[in-house]
Amino acid sequence: MRKAALHNLGCKVNSYETEAMQQLLENAGYEIVPFTEEADVYIINTCSVTNIADKKSRQMLHRAKNMNPDSVVVAAGCYVQAAGEELKKDVAVDLIIGNNKKTELVSILDDYFSDREEALEETVIDIRGTREYESLSIDKIADHTRAFIKIQDGCNQFCSYCIIPYTRGQVRSRKPEEVVEEIKRLTATGFKEVVLTGIHLSSYGKDFPVEERITLLDLIIKIHEVEGLKRIRLGSLEPRIVTEEFAKELSKLSKICPHFHLSLQSGCDATLKRMNRHYSAKEFYHCCDILREAFPNPAITTDVIVGFPGETEEEFAITREYLEKVRFYEMHVFKYSKRNGTKAADMPDQVPETVKSVRSNELLTLEKKMSHDYRKSYLGSTTEVLMEEAYEWNGVRYMIGHTREYVKAAVPFKEGLKGALLTGTLTEMINDEVLLLNLNGQN
Repeated sequence: MRKAALHNLGCKVNSYETEAMQQLLENAGYEIVPFTEEADVYIINTCSVTNIADKKSRQMLHRAKNMNPDSVVVAAGCYVQAAGEELKKDVAVDLIIGNNKKTELVSILDDYFSDREEALEETVIDIRGTREYESLSIDKIADHTRAFIKIQDGCNQFCSYCIIPYTRGQVRSRKPEEVVEEIKRLTATGFKEVVLTGIHLSSYGKDFPVEERITLLDLIIKIHEVEGLKRIRLGSLEPRIVTEEFAKELSKLSKICPHFHLSLQSGCDATLKRMNRHYSAKEFYHCCDILREAFPNPAITTDVIVGFPGETEEEFAITREYLEKVRFYEMHVFKYSKRNGTKAADMPDQVPETVKSVRSNELLTLEKKMSHDYRKSYLGSTTEVLMEEAYEWNGVRYMIGHTREYVKAAVPFKEGLKGALLTGTLTEMINDEVLLLNLNGQN
């Protein structure tokens, strides 16, 4: 029996695909071992969202070969699409498998083991030319509380800083019946919450023929009917999908978690235009208003890029003031990283790294305050928490989980609580990030 080890880099979509590849290997008779152990096959599901991600991908490939020089090292995913020709020359890499070819992992390995000279043909396609959704699926995950479900691939937005449309291709959607069936299987094994993920989630269904057209909202309504499922959480959304009708219909669904990640990137219209984002700061703010009218105190989170080419002190100040006005629960703050092959990489007025660091630190300080204020606003409220893992703070053991708004809450540790849905009152803050849940007499 051959041993295989997998390592994932990058986004939740990559994580899902890595889980699916692991199950393909298990079904084919491979023994799965930790990536730190010696294996016959190492599979690295690579990321290429930034040049730094490329570097990390190369490092992990070389690390794998160093652990066992006789192993077969497989580079899969986005970095393969971006730098396939370079990887073919890399002595640490034995096989490359692009996106939309991961379902063929086992057969590609079989071919390699039977005839190493002939196995490198056609394992990377022109991803921009395909309209076929790659049918990967999962029926188990190590964490029996929350399952990430990939429902969509590809992106047609072409933001000026982003390589993903070139590595993931056009928008391609998974058939709704396949999504529902997978969620039914996972729910039957104990999962209570699913998170819908995709490269550009809001585009779900737009590639289907007119007679089969279905929207993200339509799919969510179908998923809501799955018996035993308790929570539906949405991945990153394009702001423009948030209309009054969309929010109103979501608010009618009891399983929807009022936690919405709307990708902003900048609060300055001039910067947004250079980024080729397809909305204004005013339009984004209106979307937040719509969500706050439809849901009581929803969690709204976002991404922000600082130091984008041409971002002046004035533009940064506009963004900072805007972020304070919106009052996000959490912000993921990124320093702009030049990505070769994108329009932004060739833009004039690249911002020095020292300036990016100052701006990033300023926004991280703001983020910490806003996040603390949002969590604090739930003190005294009754809420439901999905218990996930053990947690220790100041020598005291707890079980910790998340509310529907994705606020961390904890109860005193007790065996058997993982996966339990507990209702109680949030009475105090254990620390800046975790609230204490009083179970009101429950065991």
